[in-house]
Amino acid sequence: MPRSRVTIRDVARYAGVSHQTVSRVINGSERVNPETRARVEAAIAELAYTPNVIARYMARGRTATLACIAPNLTDYTFSSIIDAAATAVRQHGLFLLSASAPDETTFQGLIKELVTGRRAEGLLVINPFADGRYQLLPPDFPTVFAGARPREEAANSVALNDVAAARIATQHLLDLGHTCIGLITGPMAEDCAQDRRLGYEEALHAAGLAVDPQLIIEGTWQPASGYEAFMTLQQRVVMPTAVFAQNDQMALGVLRAARDCGRHVPSQLSIIGVDDIPLAPHFAPPLTTLRQDFARIGREAANLLMQVVEQPDRTKEHLQIEAQLIVRRSTAPIG
Repeated sequence: MPRSRVTIRDVARYAGVSHQTVSRVINGSERVNPETRARVEAAIAELAYTPNVIARYMARGRTATLACIAPNLTDYTFSSIIDAAATAVRQHGLFLLSASAPDETTFQGLIKELVTGRRAEGLLVINPFADGRYQLLPPDFPTVFAGARPREEAANSVALNDVAAARIATQHLLDLGHTCIGLITGPMAEDCAQDRRLGYEEALHAAGLAVDPQLIIEGTWQPASGYEAFMTLQQRVVMPTAVFAQNDQMALGVLRAARDCGRHVPSQLSIIGVDDIPLAPHFAPPLTTLRQDFARIGREAANLLMQVVEQPDRTKEHLQIEAQLIVRRSTAPIG
């Protein structure tokens, strides 16, 4: 009998029992004698029967559905996390609904639709501190934040160790002899941008160097902001010999700006980013960067959310994922 057509009633007929007995065996009930249990388990194996997980959830008044809200669904960072989370959820027979909320108003509407309307059992929120959306979450609802460090009032979270990643990036440039290092940050309203600035400053202080505010420019995560930031740095009294861009997209903008200004990378300017997006090895020159394991963040966040749904009162957990330095040809010893 084809596997896709096998039902619980087929198993019951094959084993000579009621479908309620098969259901009790599948759900681990103790109200089945060992001989009957063995017969049902043998029938399940013989017919290659796979229980309908969603039906089992619905029988218990549950929806087998989780939800994910991100600022958008097109950014490589967000889409990679969502893809890995959805895969992990499917492996447990559940379904992940994904939606984008560019602002707090949209976020609030989605919360109502997903939690109240579609009865999602848990919520994965990506980049919750970009604005005040974290304050709009339903109290005591199973929630995991992805891409954000824990705050005092935060739910469970999974994120890159941004402070450590920035220290590694800055130390790499220091080890190459650079002492005048520009920093292009993401929007400083976001925690990860603040943390990466902190790591940069900690590395400079550990090397006995002062932090020069003139070498720090705020960007938007987009390539154009990296380009504009470097053009601004070009006009400063002190010219940096290296630039740490807080993500690869802004680093790409810096590469273009350096080329337009006639500064050769890496002999006249070293550049390092964060993320290791798929295009990073194909930049000209290939980009040195800190690899952020988005797939792992997505998997860990999904697994943590499923645990929180099953055990709402469990102790809050905050997982930090470490970055890996990937050295390519955009950084070199100071000339």
